[in-house]
Amino acid sequence: MSPTPAKPGGTRIPSRRIVLRGAFTAAVVTGTAGALLPLLDRDPAAADRPAPAPGPGSGSGSRATTEEFAEMYRGREIRGTATVVVPAGAPADDRVAVAAEPVTEIRIDGRPLHVMRRADGTYLSDVRHYESYPTLLETARAAVDELGTARLAPPAAHHM
Repeated sequence: MSPTPAKPGGTRIPSRRIVLRGAFTAAVVTGTAGALLPLLDRDPAAADRPAPAPGPGSGSGSRATTEEFAEMYRGREIRGTATVVVPAGAPADDRVAVAAEPVTEIRIDGRPLHVMRRADGTYLSDVRHYESYPTLLETARAAVDELGTARLAPPAAHHM
């Protein structure tokens, strides 16, 4: 290998090979970063949650229905909704809607089924309270399976 030629002032000029190697390395790093940025920049929970649909607004905030169903299952009519209420002064950001607790309602043959949402986003009901389900529909179906031919008790009157 021959020595790198020197400039008239005594400083060395980098060889063509060193310049090309540096340019190639920079191009590979830039290309890899550009390809991976969309994957690393996205919110992983955003792909799993359904997009909220706009609903009618009210004075206290705006509503977005995230889940709604009505069907006959094993001869029983089940209906349900999960509605997220976002405060009126909140910024129009998806993170606010995700942080807000959804208001859930399930009815089996017209009678309400009490449903609770767990911290991991799954649901459980009073009828099947030892097992949780990923959606309200699956929670309602499991309650119907457990009830069999029995009916839900009417809601208890609240005493103050």
